[in-house]
Amino acid sequence: MADTNACDVVVVGAGNAACAAAFAASDAGARVIMLEAAPKEERGGNSTYTAGATRMVYNNVDDVRSLVDLSDAEVANMDFGTYTEEQFYDDMYRMTRYRTDQELCDLLVQNSLSTWQWMKKQGVKFQTSQGRQAFKVDGKYKFWGGLCIETWGGGHGLIDSEHAIAEKKGVDIRYETAGVSLITDDEGRVIGVKARHKGRTYEIACGAVVLACGGFESNAEMRCRYMGPGWELAKVRGTRFNTGGGIQMALDIGAMPHGHWSSGHAVGWDFNAPAFGDLTVGDNFQKHSYPLGIMVNATGRRFVDEGYDFRNYTYAKYGHVIKDQPDMMAWQIFDKKVLHLLRDEYRIKRVTKVSANTLEELVTKLEGVDAKACLEEIKAYNAAVMTDVPFNPAVKDGRGTQGLAVAKSNWANVLSEPPFEAYQVTCGLTFTFGGLKITTGCEVEDTAGQTIQGLYAAGELVGGLFYHNYPGGTGLTSGAVFGKIAGEGAGNYALGAAQRRG
Repeated sequence: MADTNACDVVVVGAGNAACAAAFAASDAGARVIMLEAAPKEERGGNSTYTAGATRMVYNNVDDVRSLVDLSDAEVANMDFGTYTEEQFYDDMYRMTRYRTDQELCDLLVQNSLSTWQWMKKQGVKFQTSQGRQAFKVDGKYKFWGGLCIETWGGGHGLIDSEHAIAEKKGVDIRYETAGVSLITDDEGRVIGVKARHKGRTYEIACGAVVLACGGFESNAEMRCRYMGPGWELAKVRGTRFNTGGGIQMALDIGAMPHGHWSSGHAVGWDFNAPAFGDLTVGDNFQKHSYPLGIMVNATGRRFVDEGYDFRNYTYAKYGHVIKDQPDMMAWQIFDKKVLHLLRDEYRIKRVTKVSANTLEELVTKLEGVDAKACLEEIKAYNAAVMTDVPFNPAVKDGRGTQGLAVAKSNWANVLSEPPFEAYQVTCGLTFTFGGLKITTGCEVEDTAGQTIQGLYAAGELVGGLFYHNYPGGTGLTSGAVFGKIAGEGAGNYALGAAQRRG
């Protein structure tokens, strides 16, 4: 009888990166055990909470069609444009202030499309993303932010699909089982994992380990320690189980910390959302239509250029800005002209919203805001809008403001047509940017710059890819790309070690 606590590869984590690693290791011939700290109904880490957008290189509609079955009529109704390697590189370097790890960035960009094509062959399904990533212009959907494809059923659909695929491959998925520590031999090679299931700790012997269990965003102490005061108060968009355990396990055996430890992906999030993500709502506590309106803080003042860029390139850093406002909150304000353009997340039942037929009435309803100062701010903003420039939400239209201390660069509209609506937001932290140093083979490096034999990493606990900001949709892609590489490496290493022992 086979030992149920021995295998070739242990994958710690059960989200998109972990599943990609399990697929690749299994395809290499390895026996795989996957450890998921959450119960089955909360499985999948942050991947379950995403909208499913995927950033990848595509040069023409045939690349899009390699992932999504589209009729000629559907293609005729959509303007996909292109998203070239050069555009992807430009976004990665621009968003990270040119700090992204060059070798890892190369792997991400160059393998983005082929990895998703591989995932499709594994059984993952995709759909076009016109509901969130396009505006209709002259009767045709125009994709504006480099994202045109998302996973079928969003993050929840992705995880359900990936876990079904893993089970078909014979992967042993163990729920409510967290990795506690790594087991090494006298040579420093990783040869197993200590795991905990419902209070009981046991050992799993293996030939290699892939760490793919997320960052430390759900650990208030680590947030405060590494990101600074106030971050312990931030709401967490996703799973409550990403407490930095995988990172700590690796650091405990000498792994190299890497990346932007004091930063993370943080967005505007409903002010009254729960402390952690709620799967009944998913990602709909986010409020990402701010480029179409204005944001004011408790003093009644605007504090950021809402139209600086497409929201895909600003939403992951504006949460930081909101976090630093008085009382850690802001209100987004819109008028009737753009209400039909607001994303679906503004129409859910669990939303912190006020409305009014006059601006004078509206500002009195903005809880926590200096109403008099806010009304003055809105009037000054309205007077500064360049109304002679046409409004076009599908391009950077240059319809901005003149003479304001805080400019709005694009999509500025006079707030003049009732009803007026406002939505209260706070900071929602998605994932942290600090993590482990890995090679291009996804092997974890130690503090001397040497690889730790038998240890691989993928997903949000990899450091060095993202600094300061993040191009939307890159998280699932990086998880898939590096998960596949890590799984292949771990599988081949473990099987090679077994042959050498044999």
